[in-house]
Amino acid sequence: MARPSKLTDAQWESIGKRLLSGESAAALSREFGVSKAAISIRFSKRNETIKSVANQIVETERALSFLNVSEQIAARSLADDLKAISEHLAGAARFGAATSHRLAGIAHMKAAEIDDAKPLTDESLASLKGIAVLTRMANDASEIGLNLLRANKDSNIDEGKVTIEGGLPD
Repeated sequence: MARPSKLTDAQWESIGKRLLSGESAAALSREFGVSKAAISIRFSKRNETIKSVANQIVETERALSFLNVSEQIAARSLADDLKAISEHLAGAARFGAATSHRLAGIAHMKAAEIDDAKPLTDESLASLKGIAVLTRMANDASEIGLNLLRANKDSNIDEGKVTIEGGLPD
């Protein structure tokens, strides 16, 4: 277990904001009495991400400014639609995962009913068939979430950019 921080969350937040505004890690480390390495470890990746997102926002706003007003509205509407679709898919994935978990639990309970000494009796075979059906249903229920994870992995591999192919239906 890691040693507790000498600084409060509010102090760390202040350091993060000041780093983003251009203050040096060395000066902040002296002021707050922590090592420069501690600051770098905590903030280097986070600050890179924040700067990257800020640059993406600037690029997007610049690209929007080159569109006429009706095209800007269409682009924003499409973006809103894509966010809504993403939220609905995430909800479906959560529901699918919960359903899959429940069905797998039921299959597990059914497996306890099988007589290990006589697994091929009619009663045990019926239980095995039920387990197979429940397991298949559990796997099917998890597909939305698994496909979203695969898609996310693929989009992260593509230089961290998500591309939209085909667009939305009119």
